[in-house]
Amino acid sequence: MKLSVFSPVLADLPIEEAFKTLHDLGVQAVELGCGGFPGKAHVDPDNLLGNAEKIENLKALLKKYDLEISALSCHGNAVHPNKKIADAFHADFEKACMLAKELDISTIITFSGCPGGSPEDKTPNWVTCPWPDDFGAVLDYQWNEVLIPYWKKAAEFAKGYGIKKIAFEMHPGFCVYNPETMLRIREAVGDILGANFDPSHLFWQGIDPVYAIKKLGDAIYHFHAKDTKIDEINTKTNGVLDTKPYDHEADRAWIFRTVGYGHDYQCWKDMMSALRTVGYDGAISIEHEDSLMSPMEGLKKAIVFLKEVMIFEGKGEMWWI
Repeated sequence: MKLSVFSPVLADLPIEEAFKTLHDLGVQAVELGCGGFPGKAHVDPDNLLGNAEKIENLKALLKKYDLEISALSCHGNAVHPNKKIADAFHADFEKACMLAKELDISTIITFSGCPGGSPEDKTPNWVTCPWPDDFGAVLDYQWNEVLIPYWKKAAEFAKGYGIKKIAFEMHPGFCVYNPETMLRIREAVGDILGANFDPSHLFWQGIDPVYAIKKLGDAIYHFHAKDTKIDEINTKTNGVLDTKPYDHEADRAWIFRTVGYGHDYQCWKDMMSALRTVGYDGAISIEHEDSLMSPMEGLKKAIVFLKEVMIFEGKGEMWWI
């Protein structure tokens, strides 16, 4: 495994200062935002594509600070019912694929997206229950008329630029939000699709990440290290579906936390062991979204914590075998 950091946490720093910071903190890889929700603070495809000198400068900067790119991220909703919004996210995805080829990267991270509930809708419609029967019709439209056709076409485009792995972050609010929906889209489109496994989005749904890791197996293509703290009183009073703003920490059922501030060492050790059990040996990429501490403090604490729980070396010979 390699310790990585998702670049938006350092968006306020110039790229070389960001890379130096990661190197000095003992990080081995960086997940670069290049469009969509992560933004383009450090890597803007419009400035890099087709410019060999700038591409080589970026590669040289990575080499200087002993970093590799774990993935390019362009999280977005390319199936948004507002065509203008959808087209912008789709363009970011295509540019990420093109940039990945120039950088010799084969993994792209994004969301599955969520369409409207019908061709007439103007906003996404995330369905969470089967009744009234309207919701079944919504799901049939979203999956069979929009989501699967879009990703079949997008996957073929990505393959043309050498992309081997499109990793969906399983995120509530989008059609792919748990292992079952991840495997459903993968079966329909092909194994170019897999998971960017972020346990923070699973914890609050009541999903055990270890069970989810074992269910997904070799469909795990990337890993986000982010935690969630469940507020027992608020959750047992109002449930886990919570639309209050993230900065209303005291009133929410759950909030995102730096790793170790939602679940303990044993929980994270179990996740790392489960990842190795199913054959995952890739990046463990820190994503900071903790509203109770500064980005730099959260990043530093996450690095210290993960160095204790990650498995960095390969298997050795068992003396009794």
